[in-house]
This record gives sequence, C-alpha cells and structure tokens, in this order.
Amino acid sequence: MVFEGLAEKLQNTLKKLKGKGKLTEKDVSEAMREVKLALLEADVNFKVVKDFVKKVKERAVGVDVLESLTPGQQVVKIVNEELTSLMGETQSKLTFASKPPTIIMLVGLQGAGKTTTSGKLAGLLKKQGKRPLLIAGDIYRPAAIKQLQVVGNQVDVPVFTMGDKLSPVDIAKAGVEHGISHGNDIIIIDTAGRLHINEELMEELQSVKAIVKPHEILLVIDSMTGQDAVNVAEEFNGKLGIDGVILTKLDGDTRGGAALSVRTVTHKPIKFVGLGEKLEDLEPFYPDRMASRILGMGDVLSLIEKAQASFDENKAKELHSKMKNQQFTFEDFLEQLQQVKNMGPISQLMEMIPGAGGKQLKNLEMDEKELVYIQAIIQSMTREERQNPAIINGSRRKRIAKGSGTTVQQVNRLIKQFDQTRKMMKQFADMEKTMKKGGKPKFPFFGR
Repeated sequence: MVFEGLAEKLQNTLKKLKGKGKLTEKDVSEAMREVKLALLEADVNFKVVKDFVKKVKERAVGVDVLESLTPGQQVVKIVNEELTSLMGETQSKLTFASKPPTIIMLVGLQGAGKTTTSGKLAGLLKKQGKRPLLIAGDIYRPAAIKQLQVVGNQVDVPVFTMGDKLSPVDIAKAGVEHGISHGNDIIIIDTAGRLHINEELMEELQSVKAIVKPHEILLVIDSMTGQDAVNVAEEFNGKLGIDGVILTKLDGDTRGGAALSVRTVTHKPIKFVGLGEKLEDLEPFYPDRMASRILGMGDVLSLIEKAQASFDENKAKELHSKMKNQQFTFEDFLEQLQQVKNMGPISQLMEMIPGAGGKQLKNLEMDEKELVYIQAIIQSMTREERQNPAIINGSRRKRIAKGSGTTVQQVNRLIKQFDQTRKMMKQFADMEKTMKKGGKPKFPFFGR
C-alpha cells in the first residue's frame, strides 16, 4: 500500500479526534504531536513537518473549529487541505510547445528508473493521440540503449539511436532533427545518470539542455530513497533548473517522505508517479486525490478513470443484457476477471475505495492468488462447459481440477458461487422489470 505506515498512523490519530464530542486546545496539541512524529518517521523533511504542523494547529484551534458541531471532522478536513497544499494543490500538467515538437528531457541518478519511465511516458502520451519519439542518450550504462529499444517496442514507439560512440549532445541534436523530419510531435530524451551527483554529469546535461532547448526537464527520482530523493531534487534543480518531478516506485514506498517534501523544498511540482512495474503503471499526480488516500478517504475519481480505461463500453452493455436474460457464462466471467486484473493489483484498487484502507489491505494477498486459481479453473474447462456449466458432472470436475492444478473442492466451490451469482442476477432483473411497470419490488434477501 502507498504510504502504508504513515497512512495508518495519521488515520488512527485523527480517528481519536473524530470520536470526541468536544475538542480542547490540549486535544489538538496532543494530536499534532502524534502527527509530527508520524511525518518524521515517514522521512519527511524536518522543516516541512514543522511548517505543516504549525499551519494545521493554527487553523484547528480557531473558535470556528472548537465550537463547531463536529470539531473532529473539521480538523480532519484541515489536515486534508494542508496535505493537498503540501503536495501542490492541483494537478500540474506537461507544458506542450505551441509549435511541435515538444521536447522533454528526462534526468536523474542511475537506478531511479529513467529508461523505463521514458518508455512509460511515451506510451501514455501515445494513448493521448501524440506521436512520440524516444532518443537513446545514455551512452555509458551497459545495455541502456538496448533497454530503451525494448520498452519502445513494447509501447510501439520508435527509438532513435546512434550507438555509444558519439557524444550525448550530438545524439540529442541529431535525434531532435530526425523527430522534426519524421513528424514526431513529442521527443523524449533519455539521458545518462550517475550513482551520485558530480560536475561531469551536470556539465553534460547542461550541454544537452543548451543545444536542444527542452520545453520540459523532468527529474526522475526513486521515492523509496526518502530524504535523499529530496536532496537530489534540490541539487538537480539548482544546477539544471527542472520543470517537474516523476516519482518512481511509489507503490513500494510505505513512508512517503519524498512525495510530501519534494514540492515544498524545490518549489517544483510532482507531475507523474510510477505505481508498478508494468508499462501502463505511470499516472498523472493529483495532490488532492493522494491526500484523500493517505487519510483513508479513498480516491473514487482515479478508480473510475481506471475502470473506464480498462473496460470496453460496448462489452459492458452486452454483459448487462446477458445478466438480465440469464445468459451470463463462465466465458463472460473470465473476460470480466481479465479486465479487473488490467486495472491493477486489488490492494491498490481497494485504497481508492473510501474507508477500505489500512489493515484490511494486509489480508488481500490471498484474494490475488484466488483470482489466479479461478482463472486457471475456467481456462481448464472446454468451451462447451464454459457456456453451459450444467453439463459439468463429477468426472468433468476431476479433469478440470487436474488441468488447473487445483482440487475438486475448489472447482465445486467456484461452480456453486457462479450458480448463486446467476440466481441473484435473475432476482435483480425481475426487480428491475417490476419497478419499470410501477410495481413494488420484492427483495430476495429478506424473503418473499
């Protein structure tokens, strides 16, 4: 879970406040002390923590809050607003050139995930109707050029390369000229990194910047390095002048120090976050949505967007019709299962549902495995069996269990659950028909 440790501590602290009928200044002070400790343990910059707690406390001990009907909820609202402000208020979008191409230069230390992020960003922009080109400008790291070619191929984006003999400046210049002549409206330059910041690295990046004049310089940093990530951001911004930050590996960052500090320290926005290893796992960063997730309020907008991106609208309508007419089969179920899996890990989806965060997520690993077993069982059925589960007798169940590496009991359980689901769908369809005719529906769960 993103920011798991911090989220749990903040939610527990604020829950105590919400449970009190009336708040005193002492209650708020004690809560703010716990919030301060939680943020420091999450490796948030000390000055950022100090200013954050001061702002929240000043607003929370006001008369309007302490004498309101729901003072605890008011404090939670203030914390949410200040967390959002800390991370940048609103989403910060890419700046596109008025006359294409838009040149984007990705910089950062070695190991932060620049090359993979270059491919992810190119894939994301291609889905938005752009025509990106990737330039392989890292001539030092072994296999960096090959890696970019692989990710470029996976997202179906061309990669410009001149090998590793020419200078990065010459490669960047030639790559931009190639992109212009081939009608590419986005050019993304993958630059070299080092294990640490040094003059040679900065001079090279400054030379590339001077020759290609990028519209966006995005710093790619590993969020799991916490406070070090903020120090790196400060250095790069001071010497190169960055336009924004891409935080990678945010799905593995249980603390949150980088995300909560980098904007305040550098005054540069977080534009994208990497939330997994798949090439689709790069998302625009929304400070308000992230603040809501940290405080257990969910992120319904992102959940809806993921669903819209993963689900086919026409298939959804077709599925609804099948459900109403009791024609829903195991083939339909398998298709839906695949679309749900495309939305990402269940634990990440659950974080977006209000009130479904915290400890419940720790028990979801079994659910992920369960999906794999369900998929294996259905794929071990013949097409006829998927379309008509009624024919699945004892011997067929044994064969399906053997083919899927599961037990007959697991197969039986899935078939039983499927039958119950179909019955429930029929009852809901009957209720829908009755209501359309103006009648009073009978609720199946409470008897007839």
